[in-house]
Amino acid sequence: MAAIIFSGDRIFATQRGYGEFKDYWEFPGGKIESGESPEEALVREIKEELDADIEVLDFALDLEWQYPSFYLYMSCYKCELKSDYRLLEHEDGRWLGKDELDSVNWIDADVIVVDYLKDNM
Repeated sequence: MAAIIFSGDRIFATQRGYGEFKDYWEFPGGKIESGESPEEALVREIKEELDADIEVLDFALDLEWQYPSFYLYMSCYKCELKSDYRLLEHEDGRWLGKDELDSVNWIDADVIVVDYLKDNM
C-alpha cells in the first residue's frame, strides 16, 4: 500500500533512510497486516513511519513491478494529512508540485505513480 498524500497541488514524497533502496524517494506506506483493510493499513503505516494522521480519500491505482529480488504488487490511495508529521524512518520528506516530480530519484516502481500523477494532477 502507498499513500499519495496531497496538500493542495503538492504531493508528499519521502526519502528512504535504510535498506536496499536507501536514498531513493518513494510514496510512504507498507504492508497490510492480517485483518486490516487497505485503508486501515495505510493509516497505521503512516502513523508508524511519519507519526502522522491521514485521511484516505480515494483509490488511485494498482501497480506491479518485478525487482531483481522480489515482485511488488501495490495499491495506491489518495490521502490527506490531518496532523503534523515527523520523519521516523526516512532521511527526508518534501512537498513536490507537478513540475517538481522529476527532481528526485524515485524507486523504480514509484515512477509508475509519478507518471500517473503527471497525467491526473
